[in-house]
Amino acid sequence: MPAVVAACQDPTIARWTAMIPSPYGEADALEWIAAQGPALREGRSVELAITSRHTGELFGAVALSNVSLVQRRSGVGYWLAAHARGHGHATTAVRLVARWGFQELGLERLELFTDVDNVASQNVATRCGFRREGRLRSHLLVLSTGKRRDSLVYGLVPDDAPAM
Repeated sequence: MPAVVAACQDPTIARWTAMIPSPYGEADALEWIAAQGPALREGRSVELAITSRHTGELFGAVALSNVSLVQRRSGVGYWLAAHARGHGHATTAVRLVARWGFQELGLERLELFTDVDNVASQNVATRCGFRREGRLRSHLLVLSTGKRRDSLVYGLVPDDAPAM
């Protein structure tokens, strides 16, 4: 938990990740961690840590969220700590979770939303085979600012997915 709190002090995470409050404290981390078990048991989401395979150091998180097994679709989200950016960790994690969602959960569509100015996240989506589908006006309320923002929506279906 201390690694999550430390990573989420980065204003870049609060800027691009609508649901992360700023400042981010221990209570926020405890609430987030406590919510994971029920969300997983109810089939609503699965949030996974992105870590170093060698040291276990926390790099960030990747998630399937708003899962609908009836509709066979899910959202995909992720964040990375500042020290972990630019090394391909998000791309690898998104590819792995997409493959798992398609192959093991039987999902047929993944959706990824990103701020219109978050070029790094847009690049991750593109590298993972997601296609830009449009712009959603006033899509999300950003907790750290209390303001609404537009989002770009990207979609991925199994036929789009690059070899994973």
